[in-house]
This record gives sequence, C-alpha cells and structure tokens, in this order.
Amino acid sequence: MRALLSKTPGGPDTLVIDELPDPVPAKGQVVVAVKACAINYPDVLIIEDKYQFRPARPFAPGGEIAGVVEAVGEGVTRFRPGDRVLGTIGHGGLVEKVAADAARLYPLPEGRSFEEGAALLLTYATTIHALLDRGHLKPGNTLLVLGAAGGVGLAAVELGKAYGARVIAAVSSEEKAAACRAAGADDTLIYGRAPFDKDQSKALADQFKAALGAGGADVIYDPVGGDYAEPALRSIAWEGRYLVVGFPAGIPRLPLNLTLLKSCDVCGVFWGAFAARDPQANEAHVARLFELWAEGKIAPLVTDVFDFADGGKAIAKMAARGAIGKLVVRVAA
Repeated sequence: MRALLSKTPGGPDTLVIDELPDPVPAKGQVVVAVKACAINYPDVLIIEDKYQFRPARPFAPGGEIAGVVEAVGEGVTRFRPGDRVLGTIGHGGLVEKVAADAARLYPLPEGRSFEEGAALLLTYATTIHALLDRGHLKPGNTLLVLGAAGGVGLAAVELGKAYGARVIAAVSSEEKAAACRAAGADDTLIYGRAPFDKDQSKALADQFKAALGAGGADVIYDPVGGDYAEPALRSIAWEGRYLVVGFPAGIPRLPLNLTLLKSCDVCGVFWGAFAARDPQANEAHVARLFELWAEGKIAPLVTDVFDFADGGKAIAKMAARGAIGKLVVRVAA
C-alpha cells in the first residue's frame, strides 16, 4: 500500500510517498481502507519532532480518518467489513490502509461524506471537553474565541452557540470573520498579525474589551497563544476561565498578577489525555456531538480537499495558518 511518510525530521517538503506492507488487524483492531484524512496542527509539529509524542520513523502523519472497514481482528463485534467509519488514531492516517483500535472508531452516519467524517472528531471533541469540563460554560456566558476561523475555532463558535453562550469571534481577516458569522458568531473582531510591541498589545486588549463589553469574557478559548494571549487575558471577566488549547503563534508568558486581579482560572486542555483517562465521559461527549451533528447545530466546514500526492501541501497550508475550517486529504475515491 502507499503511504505518505516522514523519514527525517523537517517540514512538509520532507514527506515522501512510499510503499508499506498491508496491515493486519491485531486483537481488538480493524483494518480501515482510508478514504479521507483530515489535517490538524499537531501534524505540523509531529513531522518536525516538536509534538508531545515522537513516533519511530518512518511514520505517516494524520490523526483523523474516515473510510471503510476491510478486515476485523479477534474480539471485534462492533464492526464488520464494509462498514463506513470515522475516528482518531493519533498519527498514521495518511496511508491507504491502517490498522486501528476498534474502540477509537465510530460509525459514519448515512448521508455524510468521508471528508466530513474525517473532519469531525478531533476538533469538536477537543472543544466540547474544553468548554464544558474545563470552561464550565453556562447559558448566557460570554465566550471569546481566538483563531476562530480554524477547525477548533469554528467548533468553539458552533458549540458555544449550541450551549447558549454569546460568542465573540476574533480572527485575522474579513474573510475569516465572514466564516465565523456564518457559523453563528454574535460578533467578530479582526486583529493584526503578531508580534506586538507594548503599545500594540495594549491596543489589542482595548479592542477585546470593547467587543466584549463591560463584563468581559466569562470563557476565553485560545488555540493560538503567542502575543495574543496576554491581551485576551486582560479582557477576562471576574472569575473567568481561560482555556489553553494550542500555541501556533508561540508559547506565551502570562503575568500571573492578572489572574489574582480577576480571580480567574487558566486551564489547560489536553483532550487526548482526558479521553484516555476518562473514556466513559469522552464517550458521552462524542454521543452528544453526533446528536448535535444530526440536529444541524454543528457541521465540519471542509474548505480544501487535497489529493493524496499533495498531502504535504495541506500540512504546509496549516503551518502557514492559512486554513479556514478544515483541510482534508482525499486518500482514495
């Protein structure tokens, strides 16, 4: 089978298509003929050896897949050959076939494309965990979403509205703002490109405060980091919750006196570890996501679909922070 492999640390240009043996399902696994694989920011980091996990090389990036079950291993009763599935596998998705734990897969609903299915789980499962478990989002809360036009950002906009919040979406262009408004954001603001000097940082904090109003943000969802973090934190409400989701703009240094002055919480969000530590709670979240999807309250926005041979270009676009919604690689028709 063909696979898009990382053989040496580096950027997307270092990825090569090569042949690997077809996988065989172990106990509790199924072999999936991959039809689509979504690209996320961890794919940028993992090929550069900058992610939390460093797989042995050669490996294929790609942590979200959708496809068709081809074979089942011992003990698997949930799926059978021919079933359409979606799921998260950590890495290894940019391949024609993959052996995946059956417990990490879910049926792909009828009428949904493989591209939609591949784009659902990681962003929305991360976000529902972030907003409900870590952010304790309540109806009527004000939610500020940074990087709101990306995959997790749009998920936060949609889920915030589904759970009754007032959602302010912060983005870097009018095109991205339009995508957020289409996803249900109550208001948008457009910020400049970091790095910021002291005056620019203060100006951004004032911009956040003006958009949020006197009460500030009850919950801040930050998948961006960098120089955007401190200005956002300065706009937080009394006893607000600041959710740390990712750092494509860099790892920020926050002045902790701000947390004292606002009596606020800075909360880390690590969905993968949460799902492993509390699978029952994660399953409940995933079940709710499928309900919201069926009700039309959430819907993955796939804006670019790349051919398998151009998988590296999809990762490069993600690295350049040029994506709106989700980028998906079509592995097979």
